[in-house]
Amino acid sequence: MAKISVIIVTYNAMKWAERCFTSLRHSSVPVTCIVIDNGSTDGTQEYIKTQFPEVDFIQSPENAGFGKANNMGIEKAYKQETEFFYLMNQDAWIYPDSFQQLLDVYHSHPDQNQIGIMSPMHLDGSEKKLDLHFENYLAKDLRNNRMLSDIYFDEAKPYYEISFVNAAHWWIPRKAIEKVGGFNPYFFHGAEDYEYIHRVSYFGLKIIVCSKSKVVHDTVQSFYKKEPKDKAEALKTARLSMQMQRETKYLDPNYDYNIKREKTALLSYLLKMGAKGNMSEARFYKDQYQYFSKKFGEIEAARKISMTAPHPFLNL
Repeated sequence: MAKISVIIVTYNAMKWAERCFTSLRHSSVPVTCIVIDNGSTDGTQEYIKTQFPEVDFIQSPENAGFGKANNMGIEKAYKQETEFFYLMNQDAWIYPDSFQQLLDVYHSHPDQNQIGIMSPMHLDGSEKKLDLHFENYLAKDLRNNRMLSDIYFDEAKPYYEISFVNAAHWWIPRKAIEKVGGFNPYFFHGAEDYEYIHRVSYFGLKIIVCSKSKVVHDTVQSFYKKEPKDKAEALKTARLSMQMQRETKYLDPNYDYNIKREKTALLSYLLKMGAKGNMSEARFYKDQYQYFSKKFGEIEAARKISMTAPHPFLNL
């Protein structure tokens, strides 16, 4: 029987804990669960320990962020000889047959060594619609894989290749972990899944979604975790997003990274905005130039690890 380790990072998870961990108990395929708590203050730790004693509970000495905490769980599961690593958000739960459906796809796949990440279909908290974010990720590949047409005409295939899926529900085979490694600790929280998927692609592995396996991700059904109060806050949020997107691009091993060229590009944007009299944008690019001038070396070191190290970012 396949050994499956479910890895969950918790931080004030009481709203979802009962449903999340009870769903694992009801899985038709037995699983083990490793929880890494990032310093909850709402009683999450004691609740899990008393109500779900089967959970292998790890208390992080500090809030390690999403990626580092997941890496702790991955390292422990790997040393326990697990075959499949299932990364699941705290605000999520599964159905009894969710894992069996994933196993069926895995075992029927013509080349298992090509699989980097498998994902079930993510429903929202109502369990009546697809999660908004997940639906948006699927939409980007529909013209290539024709998944919508197949589902509409009741001819859905067992799985479809996609370019991205968020890390709320990731099924990763052991061989993929050995090649791609863990999460890059460069990010504390925010773009870890994008950076990881770039590395999956770099190593020639595929991301597939399994049409018959469904799960729930009870996240906010909006593209803003928190709606901005005014234009100034919206602009600040947009600029932070732009910065993170630039960092993710630089860290992508598929990207032709050149520090001198990137510095020149940022200076060019700065001068162009200044010449147009757009001083707000000019200041933004000045800040970006100063920020990245301090980050370029760290980014280059992380890129080297992700491309050349054995099981990158994991202590195995």
